[in-house]
Amino acid sequence: MDGRDVLVTEVALRDGSHAIAHSYTVDQVVRVTKAFDEAKVPYIEVSHGDGLGGSSLQYGLSTTNEFDLIEAAVNVCESSKIAVLLLPGIGTVKELKIAANLGAKMARIATHVTEADVSKQHISTAKELGLETVGFLMMSHMAPVEKLVEQARLMESYGADVVYMVDSAGALLPHEVKSRIAALRQSLSIEIGFHAHNNLSLAMANTLIAIEEGATRIDGSVRCLGAGAGNTQTEVLVGVLERLGINSGIDFYKIMDLAEDIVAPILQTPQEITKGSLILGYAGVYSSFLLHANRAAKKWNVDARDILVELGKQRVVGGQEDMIQEIACQIANKKLSVF
Repeated sequence: MDGRDVLVTEVALRDGSHAIAHSYTVDQVVRVTKAFDEAKVPYIEVSHGDGLGGSSLQYGLSTTNEFDLIEAAVNVCESSKIAVLLLPGIGTVKELKIAANLGAKMARIATHVTEADVSKQHISTAKELGLETVGFLMMSHMAPVEKLVEQARLMESYGADVVYMVDSAGALLPHEVKSRIAALRQSLSIEIGFHAHNNLSLAMANTLIAIEEGATRIDGSVRCLGAGAGNTQTEVLVGVLERLGINSGIDFYKIMDLAEDIVAPILQTPQEITKGSLILGYAGVYSSFLLHANRAAKKWNVDARDILVELGKQRVVGGQEDMIQEIACQIANKKLSVF
C-alpha cells in the first residue's frame, strides 16, 4: 500500500467525460492532470467515458482522440500514474497495447457483473504488458452476493491484482454494500475496490462502509464530475478520511483548490442530484444512460424518467444504448394511441 491506508483512483477525466459529452480538450486534461499530480493523487484515469475505443455514434463521439489525452496526461505526471478503462467488446487488446506504449500504468478491465469470463484475454494481456491490472464488475446491484463472489474469483484467477465492486447505477443501499464487500474480502486473496455513484446521495456513506469492510482501493471524482450525479466526491472523501485517521496520501488543501479553481469551470452544469439522476439510482439504471435518455426524451417528446424506469424494468445494461431510443419511441407511440 506504499504507506497508505487507502489508494484513491481519480475518475473525473474518464467517468466525468459522460457529464460533458466527451468533450475534454488536451489543454483541459493537461491542466487537471498536472494539478492532480501536484496533489499526490495516486492514480488518474483518462479515457473515453465508456473506456478505450468508446468514441462512437452509439456511446458518444469524443471531440479529441483519447490517445492524445492519455499521452498528454502521462507527459505531465511526476508521481501519479495514469490508468485506463477497457470494456471488452468496446475496446480491444489493440487499444490496450497503444495505451501501454503511451505510458499508462494501470488497466481496469470492466464487464457486467455476470460476464467476467469475457475479461480473461484482456486481463492476461494487461499483465503481460506489465500493467497493474484491475477487474471492474459493473452494475453489481444486479447480482446476488454469491454470483458477485463467483465472478470476482474468475477475475482473480485470470491474474487481476485488484477486483472492484462497481455501483454503476448508484442503486446500492448501505447494508447491501456491507454484505457484498464483506463476502468479497472473505473470498479473495487480492485487494478489493469500490466505485460509487451518488444518484441516491449514498456515495460517501457506501464508500465508508466499503472501507470498513476491507476495501483498500476507492474511486472518487473531484466536484462529483462523473456520470449521473457523479461519484464519491474526492476532495470531500480526503477530508473525511483524515478525520477518521485514514491516510490517502493526497494533499487536502491542494485537492480542494483544484476542484474549485480548475475543475469547477469545466462543468457545463453543477453536479447535483436532479430528477434524472435520482431516477437512475431508484430504477437501477447505468449512470451513463442519463444524457442519452435526456436526448431521446427531447426527440420523442416524452418524460426521460419514464424511459429510465422502463430501462430498469427491462434490466438494460451498458452496451445496450440503442434500446434507449427504441423505448422512447414505444412510450411516445403509447401516448399517441391514448388520443
